[in-house]
Amino acid sequence: MDSIQSIPGDFRQYWELTKSVWQNGIYGVDIGSILVALIIFGLFFFLRGLFTRFALGAAMRWSQKTETEIDDYLVEAVKDPMRYLFVALGFFFATEYLAFSGTAAVIVENLNRSFIAVAIFWLLHNAVTPIGRGLSRLQRLLTNEIMDWVVTSARVAMMLLGAATVLQIWGVQVAPIIAGLGLFGVAVALGAQDLFKNLIGGLSVLIEKRFSFGDWIKVDGVVEGFVEKIGFRSTLVRRFDKAPVYVPNQALADNSVINFSAMTYRRISWVIGVEYRTTGAQLQKIRDEIEAFIDNDKDFVPGDLAAQLVRIDSFGASSIDIMVYCFTYTTKWSEYLVVKERLALKIKEIVEGAGTGFAFPSRSIYVETLPPSPDEVVAARDAKPVEMKKPAHDVESGPMDDDGEA
Repeated sequence: MDSIQSIPGDFRQYWELTKSVWQNGIYGVDIGSILVALIIFGLFFFLRGLFTRFALGAAMRWSQKTETEIDDYLVEAVKDPMRYLFVALGFFFATEYLAFSGTAAVIVENLNRSFIAVAIFWLLHNAVTPIGRGLSRLQRLLTNEIMDWVVTSARVAMMLLGAATVLQIWGVQVAPIIAGLGLFGVAVALGAQDLFKNLIGGLSVLIEKRFSFGDWIKVDGVVEGFVEKIGFRSTLVRRFDKAPVYVPNQALADNSVINFSAMTYRRISWVIGVEYRTTGAQLQKIRDEIEAFIDNDKDFVPGDLAAQLVRIDSFGASSIDIMVYCFTYTTKWSEYLVVKERLALKIKEIVEGAGTGFAFPSRSIYVETLPPSPDEVVAARDAKPVEMKKPAHDVESGPMDDDGEA
C-alpha cells in the first residue's frame, strides 16, 4: 500500500484506471473471468480435435470394412454436426461461467439456443440422404429418380425448418412472414409460369418412368445422350462428345422420347442386292446359309422370341433383293456393332462362296441413231459444192420490152 502511495499522481491515476477496466471488463464481467472463459472454450476446441482424430477416425475405418454403404453415409452425415457440437458446448460452458445478467444474459441464452437448433437441423439435413438410401423397398416402388427428388425436398425442408426455429428463438414471428411470402409467391407465379411448367414436366417424366439415370435417350431436334441428373427445372443429358446439355423438363414431357436403353433386343434390318445372273439354286443356297448362321449364333435372338426373317424379297431395278431381319441380345451400341460386323462379313463370304456377287446400281441406254464421226464431219466440210445449171425454158423467147415483159 505504501508502495502505491509513493507512485506519482499521474501513474497512480493510470493504475486505478487499469484496475477498474480489469474488474468491470465487459458488461460487468472482469477480464480474469473472460480469460478463464476463453480457456474453457479452447479446451472444448482441443477436445473437438481429439474426437475427430480418434472417435470419428475409428468409426470411418470401421464403416469402410463393412459391405453395406449405409454406415458410410451415416458416419459422413454425423461428422460435421458432431464437430460443430463441440464448438457449441464450448460456447455454452464459457458463457455459463461468465454468468451474464440482464440484456446480455438474454442475448447469450438465445445464442446458445440457436447453436443447438443449428446442430440438430444440420444433423437431420445430413441424415436424410442415408435414410433415403436405406429405404430400398421404397426405392423399388418410387424409382431412384423420384427418391432423389424426395431426398432433395426433405433436405430443403430441414433447412427451412431450421431457419424458422432460429427466427422463433429470437422472437421473430414466422407466420406473418409466410403469409407475406404467399402473396409474393402469387405475384411471382404469374411471371414464372415456365418454371412451374418445367416443374410439372419433371414430375410427369418421373411418374411415367420415361427414363432413369444412365439411360441413352433421344429427343428429335432437342438432344441425344445419357441422362445424368433429373432436376426440378431441367434434366442434365451428357452427349456422346461429353458436352453437357441442360434440357427443360417441359421439352422432355411434351416431345416424343426414344429410350434406347429400354430396348429388349436390338434390331438388324438389311436388304442385300445380288446380281441378276444369280440362279435360283444360288439364291436358295445364300438364303439357307444366312439363316443357318443366325440360328446357330448365340448372339442372335431365336425366332420363337423375336422376328427372324431371311427371304428373297423383291426384284429391284438392278438387283435381286434378299431381306435379312433379326435381333441381337445385346443392346449396348459398341457390342451391337461387333455382332453386326460379324454378320456382314459372313454374308459377304456366303455370297461369294455361292459363285455370284453383289449388284450395284446400273442403267442401260439405247441409241437409235449415232451422230457422225469426226472424220465424216471433216469430209463433209471439205467437199466441193455442186454447180447448179439454169433450167431451160419450154417456150420460145420473144422480144422483150423495156419493162422486161415479153
